[in-house]
Amino acid sequence: MINKPILTFVSWVLISFLLIVSCSPTTTPNPSSTASPAAQTASLTISAAASLKDAMDEIKPLYSKQKPNVNLIYNFGSSGALQQQIEQGARVDVFISAATKQIDALQQKGLLVNETRKDLLKNQIVLIAPQNSPVITDFKDLSSPSIKKIALGEPKSVPAGVYAQQVLTSLKILDQVKGKAVYAKDVRQALNYVESGNADAGLVYFSDAKSTPKVKIVATASQNTHSPIVYPIAVLKSSKNVDAAKDFVQFLSGNEAKTVFEKQGFIVAGS
Repeated sequence: MINKPILTFVSWVLISFLLIVSCSPTTTPNPSSTASPAAQTASLTISAAASLKDAMDEIKPLYSKQKPNVNLIYNFGSSGALQQQIEQGARVDVFISAATKQIDALQQKGLLVNETRKDLLKNQIVLIAPQNSPVITDFKDLSSPSIKKIALGEPKSVPAGVYAQQVLTSLKILDQVKGKAVYAKDVRQALNYVESGNADAGLVYFSDAKSTPKVKIVATASQNTHSPIVYPIAVLKSSKNVDAAKDFVQFLSGNEAKTVFEKQGFIVAGS
């Protein structure tokens, strides 16, 4: 027979153990603390000038191979419209403008992440016409009565429209042709007007003209007829993934992206 004091002692030890176990806090593993960095995902919204569409579409799968957990969301439009969206609170991670004016404005308002701004690309302004058009061979032909409509970007919001006006002013034909202007919301729409035959000629970027066989390049504007065409890039303070955004900007400055940009007709800044 078990001695009663011993039985009492054993019972007390058992009860004490059960009380300790029941009172101990339970801990649930935190998925975020145990997840490997490679499993974490990020989405980046890239607001970019419309003229960059073809190049950026080609770059997307290249970047995804290196960073499969980063989802790129593109928002293309005129640089002025994209600037306004950002100023009005649009959540954007990276902005690529077709002119310095828009980036300057955002920088002055303190909306850029410090030291992320850089010049990414350069471009040229060209005069285009429908592929089979025989009536235009030079910028000065725009004043001819046979040219009824000229496609231009809206200068108030489209940098290509500003550069086009500068070219026409420099050539002293702006007053003669401005009544023929058909203004587009972005440079891609100006290109489309000429492609579709809704305009007899247009002033667009070389990279845009190169993207379609439906138009021909009639002439290239001399660089001394317009301001330098520069595409600056920067990370926005509204970004929730600043490190990922910086990494994407770095990728766009690398050799893979450079090959794409040059194939699409851009000039890489610093080249």
